[in-house]
This record gives sequence, structure tokens and C-alpha cells, in this order.
Amino acid sequence: MTLPGTDPIPAPVVTRRMAIEPGWIDYNGHLNMAYYHVLFDRGLDEAFLLFGLGPDYAATQNASFFTLEAHVCYLRELRLEDPVQLRFRLLDHDAKRAHIFMEMVQADMGWLAATLEMMSIHVDLATKRSSPWPAAVAERMAAMRAAHAMLPHPEQAGSTIGIRRG
Repeated sequence: MTLPGTDPIPAPVVTRRMAIEPGWIDYNGHLNMAYYHVLFDRGLDEAFLLFGLGPDYAATQNASFFTLEAHVCYLRELRLEDPVQLRFRLLDHDAKRAHIFMEMVQADMGWLAATLEMMSIHVDLATKRSSPWPAAVAERMAAMRAAHAMLPHPEQAGSTIGIRRG
């Protein structure tokens, strides 16, 4: 499957390799939780470029996408020497929102370090109110969602926070 006017859709979308910066390591000797979010955000920016959304879109269309909710699961420590890559999946979308799932993996060995599930919304930057995705973006999202629907459902998607008793 391909996005309109582009190459075939990767399933999942895999980002470039990213390095952990020295200032991101905390007193426990591993990546501080805040910087997992930085890496996920950089990966999200890469993936959303496939929809035509990015700095140019924000500047020319006076619109962008904002995060409504995010849930991170920290599964394994990352250290300074660990290169990472992100795997992006579009789980669902509607006229204004996108339900996204991302996995952060150690790029050399492939083990899963963290996951992020989030909901984004399209926003008119002039009014700071939600607005529908442009038709071309919605068409690309539909194509990507169809390609990603063939992947197994992520184990961490839809998880809730709570103390399990029993």
C-alpha cells in the first residue's frame, strides 16, 4: 500500500537512529524519564511528515497538531551508549484526531525500551481550536491506518494505570 503520491507505507514506520545526549542521563545512570518524551516527540515529528504535517505545514497553513493525552510505559533502562529508533503506528483516526502508538527500541539489539500511546488533535493555530484534518492529510492517514491494521495489536495499547490487587 502507498500513500497518495509517495513510496509504499512502512508498517510500522521506523525512524532514523537517534543518540542519547549526556545531559539526559540522571543520577541513576540511565535516561531520565523526561527525555524518553523528547525522543518520542522527535520520532512523532518524523512520522507526521509522511502526512504532510511539520514545520512547513504549520507556517503555511497556520495549523498543526497538539497532544491531548499520552501514556508511556518504561520497560527497560536506556543508557548513554544505547542508540534508539522509534516504531510508529497509526491505530486509528477520525476527522480531527489521531490515535498513535510508538515503540522505542535499542537500535543495535532491537530490544523494547518503552512505549507511548497518545491521542493528537488537529488545531487551527489562529483560533487555537480543533479543526478537521485537510482532505489530503486524512487520505494519507486512511492509507496508513489500513497498512498498519495488518500489524498485531500492541500489548501495551489501551493499558490503564492502577495498583493491581488480588
